Formats: sequence, structure tokens, C-alpha cells
Amino acid sequence: MKGKERAELRSEAHHLSPTVHVGQHGLTPSLIGALDDALRTRELVKVKLGNKDDVKPKDFAASLAAATSSEVVQVIGRTTTLFRENPDLDKKRGDIPPWRR
Repeated sequence: MKGKERAELRSEAHHLSPTVHVGQHGLTPSLIGALDDALRTRELVKVKLGNKDDVKPKDFAASLAAATSSEVVQVIGRTTTLFRENPDLDKKRGDIPPWRR
């Protein structure tokens, strides 16, 4: 992903609320499934990391991205934003993106 694309996605993600919250158990198959579903339907997803994790947020975001085949857009504090394009979604020029719906 190029810097300009990443900057556009960061500006779009600014207004989003966290869709997925990481609980006390950390990286579990159910968390990966929920995040995968959110990425499939919305493409751009904010994830709120738990406070009790000993792992650094950037490392945890990288492991989430690797588990879901997505890209890390940004990490701010304990909140990360992930993006994965879904070619199956109907996209027409002039339509609003799926994360705004």
C-alpha cells in the first residue's frame, strides 16, 4: 500500500468507532473470525486492544494483520485500523464506501 492510499484510509478511519474489541484472552480463533467477517463486509475496521496485554500494540496489530491477510493502516495508542479489499463487494463510481454504510 502506498503512502497516499494509507493517508486517505487514515482520514476515513478517523470517524469510525471500534468494531472489534480484543478481550482478556487475546488472539483467539473467535476473535480472528469476527475480525475476518468485519473486514469482508466493511473493508476498513478499527480494533480496540485490551489493556492487560503484555504485547506491544504494533506487534499485536501486525499479528492480527497476518492472521486475516489484511494491512495495518495505523496504530494509535491501543487502537489499530486494518484494511483488506474485498473484490466481491459491488462498487460503483460515486457510491459511498462500505465502511460508511
